[in-house]
Amino acid sequence: MRTFLDKIKLTIDGTEIEAEKGERLLWVALRNGFYIPNLCAVEGIEPPFGACRLCFVEIEGRGMPVTSCTVEVEEGMIVRTRSDAVDRLVRSAFELILSDHDLDCRNCIKNGSCELQQIAKARKLPLKPKRLKLLDRRRPIDSSHPCIIIDPNRCVLCGRCVHVCSHVDDGIGFDFAFRGMRTVITIYGRASADFSDCRRRLRCVEACPVGALIMRMGGLYDEDDRYHEHGRVD
Repeated sequence: MRTFLDKIKLTIDGTEIEAEKGERLLWVALRNGFYIPNLCAVEGIEPPFGACRLCFVEIEGRGMPVTSCTVEVEEGMIVRTRSDAVDRLVRSAFELILSDHDLDCRNCIKNGSCELQQIAKARKLPLKPKRLKLLDRRRPIDSSHPCIIIDPNRCVLCGRCVHVCSHVDDGIGFDFAFRGMRTVITIYGRASADFSDCRRRLRCVEACPVGALIMRMGGLYDEDDRYHEHGRVD
């Protein structure tokens, strides 16, 4: 476990703040009210996954923008969360994610609390990419688990469920399967039909930023694999 012994001062967007030496810059910024887009970061998980490529910032003296989830704060650090270079990188990463994402927000259980929507609003980015063609592929819904449904068409492969579930010692968890464009999230281990046991692992579902995971008792699927309303899946 990481321990913090020294207080340091750094500047973010012109404001001097105090933090513990060794903290990750992303969490320091968010805690102090500086919004930085992110999807894959899970506080306390080391080393950071760093997959979504959305949390770019500029640090004086570092040259090119860096991902704030992988950088530890240092004394005198000067950080800018916005610049032309940062905005270009964030926009490109965001469009790449959206190009392979089911954008049927109206029928998504996360509509209104989706982190993609939050990023789009904060950075004034369209939810429908203009520069990239949407990938035309429909992957089957994974309903093999008695408690949790995985919709790979909404999944952004952020890995949050994988990392959160790695701390649940019950023999069941999420992991990545296949490689490249075929990569999906899957469940491994013995699937229990006990819904009360599944509720204990609800944090894995809650960790999903985009509604790709849902408890069977929290959503309703029809034959077209679309959410209609909140209710129970029998």
